[in-house]
Amino acid sequence: MAGCYWRFGLDAITLGFCYARRAFLFFLIIPLAKAHSQDFSFDYNFRNAADVKQLNLVGNVSVSNSGIKLAVDSNNGGSGSVGLITSPQHLHIWNKTSNELKGFATHFSFMINSNEISHGDGLAFFLANPNHLNVNTMDETKRGGLGIGRVPETFVYLSVPLNQFVAVEFDTFSNTWDPVDTHVGVNVNSMKSEIVENWGSNTTASGGHYECTIKYKSEDYCLNVSFTGSMLNEKRVTQYLLFHIDLRDYLPEWVTVGIAAATGDGFDEHTLLSWSFNKKTSNDKKNELDKTMLLAGVGVGLGGAVSFFALLLFILRKRGAGQKEEATSETASDLKMDGEFQMGTGPKKINYELLVSATDNFQERHKLGQGGFGCVYKGYFKDLNSYAAIKRISAASSQGLKQYATEVRIISQLRHRNLVKFIGWCHKKNDLFLIYEYMPNGSLFSHLFRGESILAWNVRYNIALGLASALFYLQEEWEKCVLHRDIKSCNIMLDSNFNAKLGDFGLARVVVDSEKGSQTTIADEKMGYLAPEYISTGKARKESDMFSFGVVLLEVASGRKAIDQKDKEGQVSLVEWVWELYRFRNLLAAADPNLNGEFDVQQMECLLVVGLWSANSDSNTRPSIRQVIKVLNFEAPFPILPHHLSHDQL
Repeated sequence: MAGCYWRFGLDAITLGFCYARRAFLFFLIIPLAKAHSQDFSFDYNFRNAADVKQLNLVGNVSVSNSGIKLAVDSNNGGSGSVGLITSPQHLHIWNKTSNELKGFATHFSFMINSNEISHGDGLAFFLANPNHLNVNTMDETKRGGLGIGRVPETFVYLSVPLNQFVAVEFDTFSNTWDPVDTHVGVNVNSMKSEIVENWGSNTTASGGHYECTIKYKSEDYCLNVSFTGSMLNEKRVTQYLLFHIDLRDYLPEWVTVGIAAATGDGFDEHTLLSWSFNKKTSNDKKNELDKTMLLAGVGVGLGGAVSFFALLLFILRKRGAGQKEEATSETASDLKMDGEFQMGTGPKKINYELLVSATDNFQERHKLGQGGFGCVYKGYFKDLNSYAAIKRISAASSQGLKQYATEVRIISQLRHRNLVKFIGWCHKKNDLFLIYEYMPNGSLFSHLFRGESILAWNVRYNIALGLASALFYLQEEWEKCVLHRDIKSCNIMLDSNFNAKLGDFGLARVVVDSEKGSQTTIADEKMGYLAPEYISTGKARKESDMFSFGVVLLEVASGRKAIDQKDKEGQVSLVEWVWELYRFRNLLAAADPNLNGEFDVQQMECLLVVGLWSANSDSNTRPSIRQVIKVLNFEAPFPILPHHLSHDQL
């Protein structure tokens, strides 16, 4: 026993001297490292001429005592110009060797004064590839792109975007790819925003002063935007955007940081008043921990009671080993699951206590709905000033656990504007949690069949296009084919602008060879959406998802459920009912009566025909999603369908 103590005493002495040596080096190196890590930080007040001189001014920019005016062209009264300011040096946003991603925080204040008749294109903060940044004020597409990117129409002729950038734009002009009103959006390699929030602003009033703070947490891949707007009564309010993005997927290692504005064909006066920026690394907490450990090591190395600490260390090790063994037996499956989930980048495990706090311990009043495998709660995360949808699944059933694991593994790899964004997961004993972005307008089902609201026709057609875009991504654009296997109106969520977002990937499967399909069991409540061959064989393919997609299109157009329960007639299939109307050349009679005839006739006919085409009982005659998109965009003629169905297949 004495020999053991002596050995541990030597270990402690060695450890102490090791930490002491590291501490000595630490105090020499850390000040230099800290100075280097803070080299990309600034705080400018643009009423100070000395601050202005430190920035790069590009395009049409003028400097005055009131601030920096962007996109000003004295030759033509201010229209058709672009102006940018960029940081004095490039930002190292991530390291390709270590794969370390940096976080940052920036704040700027500005004014936008608009002409009441016509507006300019707006103002944006951006991170961009410095090698591709090129402002040409004579190029109309670059004015629409605020000098940092091409407008969406030009992408038709390009295999890749001309520039890599991520931007937060304050858009004051509604282009063809924009929402109708002024808005704030997050743009990724395109001027069509990935996510938008209507901006309560009155830029036609003189003296409108706005603030914006943008924080990027690299450990959570979370871009958090807060900005000021104004209500109709001119009361100032704070609005928020939350967007999950791994910047390594879209930006090079070194980027230019800047603020841009453009006037397009209208006139705006953009004045930047102040701008600050601070770079933060994801290892800040780790460095603080290392420092604490090193300081402790100095104390251990210089201490005289080596034997005492050796004995204490021995006792603690022995006790800790027993506790570790017990903890391991309880959480082995959790650790294994976390290891599998953490392989990718993007969504991360979320602390259970945060979920409890966000939902007031899962109070009933926060419940959004309930499905076959659990409940969905609305949660508010105070630190992010943001809401999320928290899906709680019971692990008591093996099926629930299987769907939970499937959803995390698949949807965490998918990124598309028409898929519900997956934020993270959590598991606590018998409770499993999936956390998604909050969809303020609920599901398509609630609006069509529960009287939530009557969706206008232009909103419905846009929902159909959005769902088609999501399906095209899953079947054709992603690296592998994904079979969703549960496409129905209650799994199609609507964001604040009623854009469609497909969710609930609990039954999804990744298929390397899409012809092999995937076997599954079938629940009764899905019967109206399932293809005949899927019902008979339980085997899913691309064509099976196309059938479900077609049924949803018919629901959107008609306002009727996939299977309608009638008192005298029994169950009525929506697909069969619309086929009968098509057969007797009375297709428009299927239009939802709640629309009161207020719809585009050609679009209504297109949606119904494409719905029937996709929901054909013969899987060999169903279209590909690529063909469907062309018809929905009127880039291809309507298909000619048979006037009867083979009823034995339904």
